[in-house]
Amino acid sequence: MPKIAPTLLRASDKQRTFIIVASQFNAPYVEGLVDHATEELRALAPNASVSIERVPGAFEIPVVVRELALQEKTDAVIACGVILKGKTDHAQNLSRSVTDALQRIAIGHGVPIINAVLSFDNETQARERCLENKINRGTEAARAAVKIADVMSKLGGK
Repeated sequence: MPKIAPTLLRASDKQRTFIIVASQFNAPYVEGLVDHATEELRALAPNASVSIERVPGAFEIPVVVRELALQEKTDAVIACGVILKGKTDHAQNLSRSVTDALQRIAIGHGVPIINAVLSFDNETQARERCLENKINRGTEAARAAVKIADVMSKLGGK
């Protein structure tokens, strides 16, 4: 993964709707992602509506994202979760399952989904990418959401 966040975009005056679906598991790290994403969305799209849906864990994120995609009321969804590696393959299996489901939903429903459900080997990695400012994945997810919403709009989508 790159160590530098994508280029900062200019603020947009377009009316957009962004929904963050956030896991409650590993809450301190997920909250870091959500806080940074929300802050960046408000900076880049000050007229946008930003809402947050909370789910118990990463495994529950795709079902809520699918429901949001079916409603066709959002320009982009940001899925936020943190999966920490343990002593079994559970984290790897969970990460792959969530990633595959989110991709299927995005393609099947034509709704941009930014996958910020992140897998880390340890809490140091999670802290660096979720709580700190240098390479915060929440900030990157927000930038990607704004950019893809603009692309989809130009292509004739929402």
